[in-house]
Amino acid sequence: MASTYLILYAATFGLFLILDYIGLSYLIKPVFERYIPDLLLDQPRYGPALLFYAFYIVALLWFVSIPALSEDKSLLWVFGTAALLGAFGYGTYEFTSLAVMKGWTWTMVATDLTWGTLLTATSATLGVMITRAVG
Repeated sequence: MASTYLILYAATFGLFLILDYIGLSYLIKPVFERYIPDLLLDQPRYGPALLFYAFYIVALLWFVSIPALSEDKSLLWVFGTAALLGAFGYGTYEFTSLAVMKGWTWTMVATDLTWGTLLTATSATLGVMITRAVG
């Protein structure tokens, strides 16, 4: 069972990193550069980002992927439940930022919330698919 969880974590984590790199580069960064260019670093701080990814994937597995494997849930259940978790996670960040930060816009909220929701759902679903196929 431990090897199944290792496969699940590695697959989900890897997919999340690759997909988020693409999304951050081509979707999120241009929107944020348009509205809050002075707040953005020239280079991201990778340490805090990796800590977020590591923790977020553990939560995703705990609440979605492990129950999906142990209870043989459908991939549609995985996608929908992970999307809900993604909306909670990214929504917390985005709506709090909109509430307290100058220059934060509804466009930024909609873009990042949509991306985070789809990223979470896709990573979880593909991670479960890979684990079922391999493990």
